[in-house]
Amino acid sequence: MTREEKSQVIKELTAQLADNTHIYLTDISGLNAGTTSNLRRACFKANIKMAVVKNTLLAKAMEASDKDFGELPTTLVGNTSVMYSETGNAPAKVIKEFRKKSNKPLLKGAFIEEAIYIGDDQLDALVDIKSREELIGEIVGLLQSPAKNVISALKSSGGKIAGIVKTLSEREG
Repeated sequence: MTREEKSQVIKELTAQLADNTHIYLTDISGLNAGTTSNLRRACFKANIKMAVVKNTLLAKAMEASDKDFGELPTTLVGNTSVMYSETGNAPAKVIKEFRKKSNKPLLKGAFIEEAIYIGDDQLDALVDIKSREELIGEIVGLLQSPAKNVISALKSSGGKIAGIVKTLSEREG
């Protein structure tokens, strides 16, 4: 790879790092072609972009990026693949599901909305992260609950009031 090609790859990686707020670094070494293809397919279905990268080029891209990757560059040892996702927990779910059949991919680290996770032991914590849509759904549900209670109370008590008024009017007659 020429110096110009390396420079171009670094620029592209830097742009991808800037455009994504959910970045996972994994180790997929040892997976055969068929298994790797299955992993790529699972990533595609979950709307995750996956690419195998050279550690030195990724480290330079991280350095050139405006983001603070903290200790994440220290995980760039051995085979590294990067997963980009719009949903913070999607790659973690794919990894966890995929590992039911294989011992890889291993999670090296992740960058999720400015937070940094280092090590494979963080996988369960990352799976539990709620997506933006899930959080909005929960908030809407919480906001709707009291309103539904008030409406149902008004409906039921409205019937009671009408019944009381009707009963009182019949007594007077």
